[in-house]
Amino acid sequence: MVTALFKIMLIEDDITLFHEVKERLSQWSYDVHGVQDFSKVTEEFTELRPDLVIIDIQLPKFDGFHWCRMIRSHSNVPIIFLSSRDHPTDMVMSMQLGADDFIQKPFHFEVLIAKIQATLRRVYNYNTERVELRTWRGATVEYVKNTITSSAGSVELTKNEMFILKLLIERKNQIVSREDLIKSLWDNEHFVSDNTLTVNVNRLRKKLENLGLDPYIETKVGQGYMATEEAAPL
Repeated sequence: MVTALFKIMLIEDDITLFHEVKERLSQWSYDVHGVQDFSKVTEEFTELRPDLVIIDIQLPKFDGFHWCRMIRSHSNVPIIFLSSRDHPTDMVMSMQLGADDFIQKPFHFEVLIAKIQATLRRVYNYNTERVELRTWRGATVEYVKNTITSSAGSVELTKNEMFILKLLIERKNQIVSREDLIKSLWDNEHFVSDNTLTVNVNRLRKKLENLGLDPYIETKVGQGYMATEEAAPL
């Protein structure tokens, strides 16, 4: 069980579902808050400063994609979509906007808890490791700040993007299988669409393109991905 009290913002207009989820999460020591005005979600998010956001797609005023985009414009807080919409494009869209996971309604509460716990561990625990930065291809990768900086500039990564990059450069010049990446990111591959990983890797590459580093994340067809590094001179 999670012992720390994490603050969760649940953006859900179904009052019955909201109270059910809030009650269940409270039993796991999560501090759950709803939305008072669905036209001012960003303002309420800024005031609350939650550790994690759970958001529906179909909402009053604006949909969840709009609010995800607004939150992502100034925060890397982890975001999980919780929606009854089941079209593959909805999941793809959520990941492209920077969401960390997607859960389809109706759902088993155990799945929701597992995904929340995995996301919080990934986001708030991995960067307490002793090693906080690495150099790769002449760039400085700062795990804590979620940034990568080179002579071409600096880009900020989401938690998932940084976690993927970290796994790859810690095993540079070695193929990391898709299965290993999925298990490391989400703990249980049975809860994750394979396409979710693809979307996150593509977003990472797009950001690395600004630094001229995208060619060094190679796809090994049928195997996985590899971050390449030049061998040190003898």
